[in-house]
Amino acid sequence: MAFTTPEGLFEPTVMFFRLTNSPATFQVIMNEILRDLINTGKVASFIDDVIVGTEEREEHNEIVEEVIRRMEENDLYMKLEKCKWKMGEVGFLGVVIGRDGIKMEEEKVRTVLD
Repeated sequence: MAFTTPEGLFEPTVMFFRLTNSPATFQVIMNEILRDLINTGKVASFIDDVIVGTEEREEHNEIVEEVIRRMEENDLYMKLEKCKWKMGEVGFLGVVIGRDGIKMEEEKVRTVLD
C-alpha cells in the first residue's frame, strides 16, 4: 500500500489499522474483474500481477486489450514501466513461465545448490 502526498510517495512499514485484509480484498476484486479470462487458462492474476499467455499473437493482443479495458473500467491503472509486453519468458511468483513450460528461477536454484 503506497500513497502519493505533496511531499512525495509515502509507503508505510506496517499495514494501517482496518486495512489488514486489503491484499485479500484486492485479489477478490481482480478475480471478479477477470473471472472469465482466468477461466480460459490464458490469464492469471495474483494481487497486482497479471500475466497473459497465448499461442497466437493476434489472440494475445485481443486479450491484453480486454484486460486493459476492464482495468480502466474499474479505475485500476498500470504503470507502463512495470509492464512487460510480448515476452517469450517471464518471471511470475518465483518461477519462470515460457514456451517450454514452467521452471524455477535460476537464482533460486543456485541459492539452494550453494
